[in-house]
Amino acid sequence: MKSHLLIKTIFIAGSIGLTAPALASGSINGQWVTQDKDAVVKIGKCGATVCGRIYKYLVTPPAGVDQKDINNPNKKLRNRKLLGTAVLTGFKMDGKKWKGRIYDPKSGKSYRSEVILTSANRLKVKGCIAFLCQGQNWSRAR
Repeated sequence: MKSHLLIKTIFIAGSIGLTAPALASGSINGQWVTQDKDAVVKIGKCGATVCGRIYKYLVTPPAGVDQKDINNPNKKLRNRKLLGTAVLTGFKMDGKKWKGRIYDPKSGKSYRSEVILTSANRLKVKGCIAFLCQGQNWSRAR
């Protein structure tokens, strides 16, 4: 009986090990709720790369739904609405990760970024300066 249980455990562990890389390199396309649950970002193809745009608000911004990109370092872009703005740009698959740039409209700064699909409904989004990275966990919108 113990050997039967051991074989089952090894089989299950092996199956998990085989599916994890497949999930990590899977499609990140779709609608994702940010960690702060304040917006939904829609990720999809943008020409030869993948990008993510603010698709809808879950919490109304301070200046309302017509909130402008007031913190953008480019003065010409400060008058554009945040809704529809690309916050993830230029993403390409690199092994098990997607790499590109992330824009933080709250600070107006852009960072090197990595995105990893950790499960069918979880996305790890990192913004990095040099070797220091900060991450968020986004969940698939239902």
